[in-house]
Amino acid sequence: MPGKVEVVTVRAAVGDKIVVETESVGRTRRRGEVLEVLLTGGEHYRVRWDDGHESLMFPGPDARIVHVDED
Repeated sequence: MPGKVEVVTVRAAVGDKIVVETESVGRTRRRGEVLEVLLTGGEHYRVRWDDGHESLMFPGPDARIVHVDED
């Protein structure tokens, strides 16, 4: 149908990787592993980043999910 936009939501599972790209000068790509999927107030994740710290993350358009079976 012309003019219709389909939005596809990709969801992560525990063990999947999250990669956050950046267009900011001096900032590098961030990578982490999904430790927990939280659904309260919209889907978000508890992530352990490559530098070892953990945080809650609400993925934006700059994030992509790499499913475990895609490695």
